[in-house]
Amino acid sequence: MNVTQLHCSSCGKEFEPGRLYNLCECGKPLLVDYDLERAGRTLTRESLAGRVCSLWRYREVLPVTNDSNIVTLGEGMTPLLKAERLASWVGMRNLYIKDESLNPTASFKARGMTTAVSMAKELGAKKLAVPSAGNAAGALAAYARRAGLEAFIFMPKDTPRANIVECQQMGADVTLIDGLITDCGRIVAERKQAEGWFDVSTLKEPYRVEGKKTMGYELAEQFNWELPDVILYPTGGGTGLIGMWKAFDEMEKMGWISNRRPRMVSVQAEGCAPIVKAFAAGASAGVDIPNAHTVASGLRVPKAVGDFIMLDILRKSQGTAVEVADDELVRAVKEIGSAEGLFVAPEGAACLPALRKLLDQGSVGRDETVVLYNTGSGLKYLDTFQ
Repeated sequence: MNVTQLHCSSCGKEFEPGRLYNLCECGKPLLVDYDLERAGRTLTRESLAGRVCSLWRYREVLPVTNDSNIVTLGEGMTPLLKAERLASWVGMRNLYIKDESLNPTASFKARGMTTAVSMAKELGAKKLAVPSAGNAAGALAAYARRAGLEAFIFMPKDTPRANIVECQQMGADVTLIDGLITDCGRIVAERKQAEGWFDVSTLKEPYRVEGKKTMGYELAEQFNWELPDVILYPTGGGTGLIGMWKAFDEMEKMGWISNRRPRMVSVQAEGCAPIVKAFAAGASAGVDIPNAHTVASGLRVPKAVGDFIMLDILRKSQGTAVEVADDELVRAVKEIGSAEGLFVAPEGAACLPALRKLLDQGSVGRDETVVLYNTGSGLKYLDTFQ
């Protein structure tokens, strides 16, 4: 609607809108630019009051041109819950959980797939392919079927069973691989041209991040346009982290918020913590993680194509990156459930032990306003708790 161009997040090369793209020639992700002055003529803070209760309420800063191409299952506008009991247990006053488990397909991946599949439909793609650790696969299966498109999904064999069944029951073509998500990604890359697939891998197409950025818009709206002090975000591919930061920049340009930003914290598992290790080393890109492992399958991403963007955001926001052990994050699932009645995914639960470490270090103040992102439902991970 108001898209002016796309640009490379690394070399800055510009691309015309209205075409299917994957990565830039330099191998880095593309991002979407908008005419925010034009968007702001109709998209105002005041105008939101009467709009649809989904992420499509921010229509003017989402990329679909023709409304008839929007593929939606009612995603977005998830609860921001004040976690008072959990806050008292960790010795804080203002602790919140943004609960993404109430999205369609029970995870935040629905946000990215509604925009990615809508754009694929609008731009003429017929067959969509994705490598996935689980929840992105389920979201693609759902939105592709909703759009009448074919979905080809590649997942590690040890992906949670619920994700595999979910994709199969929605008619996707599912292939299980003896390896990691990076191995699945290589298969998609090798076969996509011959098979006629459009690759909707994390950040390897420019539109999933546009759906994910709405978490930032919602957070600002739910906090009455004052952002929290700290955001803890479980990080695999990192699209949500990148998307929220993009949203904050767009909102500032439209005059909705000030230039004050939350400190962004990337939370990863000890068995797969490329961003944590790179941040500690002062590196500009994620380090290689051999034999990556964690029960939080969404965090098992040994190499993210947008790692350099995430690291830049962490440093610009004066944030940090924290790793937690699998036994810590599994215990945290029960602790959050016992405190707040939320059955969170292991990835989201990882934010709690990470928060405790930051509190102990003095990196987060006990009077600060902190938001933990729960990215999905624990129901998808029942085999983890057996």
